[in-house]
Amino acid sequence: MKVIATNIGKPTTILWNGKEELTGIYKYPTEEAIVLGGTDVENDTVIDRKHHGGSNKACYLFSADQYPYWKGKYPQLDWNWGMFGENLTIEGLDEAKIRIGDIYRIGSTLVQVSQPREPCYKLGIRFGTQEVLKQYIDHGHPGTYVRILESGKVIENDSLTLVEKSESPLTVQQYYQLIYAKHKDPDLVRLAVENNALPEYKRERLKKHL
Repeated sequence: MKVIATNIGKPTTILWNGKEELTGIYKYPTEEAIVLGGTDVENDTVIDRKHHGGSNKACYLFSADQYPYWKGKYPQLDWNWGMFGENLTIEGLDEAKIRIGDIYRIGSTLVQVSQPREPCYKLGIRFGTQEVLKQYIDHGHPGTYVRILESGKVIENDSLTLVEKSESPLTVQQYYQLIYAKHKDPDLVRLAVENNALPEYKRERLKKHL
């Protein structure tokens, strides 16, 4: 896997339900290295700290391989890397192979896969329609958040090197599909509940399905 683009966002005003609010989802490529700190990407914009940023969502990775699919569905948009609000656009990222808890070296940073991205209305605003949320969920390639184990710099063309494979076989895609499944596979639920790399509140929510 390789970093195709490093993306940073500035505060952008949007209109939602008749009210103006700020968002950091409008991210665009930068030629400079970005710094992954303990709880976020330095100089990036995180407005809603309840749902973005923090140790479990310090940096968001999305696959460059998924861009052709979405360009085909939304050819009218002004396309560039960072369209999904990702900090790092990654060539070769496959949620069906990456496990929750995998540890990677990216540039001079060390990160751990923590959880997939669950889309909200702000993605719909950037795409011009809230219909994209269901499409995004159904497509099954949400990208992944990582927590920062060692701070450092990441720049275009840096490689992602697997340092430690998670002992749990639970992949990012499996967990993502589990979140939205009406009837949850108890074996997958058990894997998720027992995976300490998942945020504790996520695991607690699933215990009722055991």
